Amino acid sequence: MTAKRRPPKSKKSRRESVAERARRARTLYTRLQREYPDAHCELDYRTPFELLVATILSAQCTDARVNLVTPAFFHRFPTARALAGADPAEVEDLIRSTGFFRNKTKSLIGMARALDRDHGGLVPANMAALRALPGVGRKTANVILGNAFGINEGITVDTHVTRLAGRLGLTRQRDPLRIETDLMALYPRPRWTMLSHLLIWHGRRVCAARRPRCASCTVSDICPSAFRVR
Repeated sequence: MTAKRRPPKSKKSRRESVAERARRARTLYTRLQREYPDAHCELDYRTPFELLVATILSAQCTDARVNLVTPAFFHRFPTARALAGADPAEVEDLIRSTGFFRNKTKSLIGMARALDRDHGGLVPANMAALRALPGVGRKTANVILGNAFGINEGITVDTHVTRLAGRLGLTRQRDPLRIETDLMALYPRPRWTMLSHLLIWHGRRVCAARRPRCASCTVSDICPSAFRVR
């Protein structure tokens, strides 16, 4: 009697296990760190106050444009107290080219007044106090804590990190806070700030929103989206 042949197994891809995703996440970090050994925050600043101002200005604007604006801004308003008493029209004129200048002016002056009133003009080094400042959300607070104070409280999730975390299969989430939670579970705390820099640098230089350069990507062989995005 002839044995019946079993139907061929489905070619549907197997879901990646938690352990496999963790191993791939470590490999991604190692390769990106090797590719970008000098990765860092690309906003120019000398003090926590300057970084806070620059980060608020960077919303919907490139770091390069912000870096063109801030030298004159910091010369005119070097401290929180100076900015707290600023004429809004003057601030608007200085930051106009960064876009959304009226809303940013309101946030900057409000932030400076809160710093001068509640913190002696100094930028606080904790999440709750930072988020209480006008114009400061969790993303901005993560930037300040990680870069100005060396505190890994969370992971900065901007448009580049959102895009790459999804393409690289590190998360299926779209909400920034949920993306941050998934990434924090994959990487040890000491790597959180640098992880953001590595993903941002790779997003700006290789993994663009349109037409990513997969052929020259250092992680294309372990990227589930490689050569699929057009």
